[in-house]
Amino acid sequence: MASLSFDDIAYAMENTVVVHEPDRLIDTFGTTVFQFHLLTEPMDSAGTVRVREGRMEAERPKILKPDGYDELFFEGFGEQASVFAEWFRQNGNFAFLQYGFQFAKRSYTEEVVHMPAEEVRDRILEEIRSKGDPSRALICGVDDSWEVSLIKFTMEMIARSLRINAFDFKRRGLL
Repeated sequence: MASLSFDDIAYAMENTVVVHEPDRLIDTFGTTVFQFHLLTEPMDSAGTVRVREGRMEAERPKILKPDGYDELFFEGFGEQASVFAEWFRQNGNFAFLQYGFQFAKRSYTEEVVHMPAEEVRDRILEEIRSKGDPSRALICGVDDSWEVSLIKFTMEMIARSLRINAFDFKRRGLL
């Protein structure tokens, strides 16, 4: 796979949509597991959708020192994540990321479905809602940079969880 440019990453970040967020937030003092469905449309194959499913683990947050941003990494994501980490160091909003997470993707599967993207999205969304699992997410992303789409989801989960995690740290005298 070709290396991603900063423009590729920016495109993926702008065009990734989290259709269904998990009901749960990232736990402050333990590991949190999220199940994801990531839908992408291959550019060279009209009327098909690549469905990636897997599990992501957000380890317990840790408080970073100012030099701690160098520790930002994404286990198991491959080359795209290292390019993204460099892009984030140069373009990220460090004001919201006061402590770091290590993410690992696990139990990953991929299949190609020959039907319109909207039908696949709606079918999976209905399944998520009917089962009521608070850890499941549905993401529509960019095929060539799908791992960046998954990383964008993790960043949104950090943003959603930050206030309660910071409160928990303060309550215990750690911040």
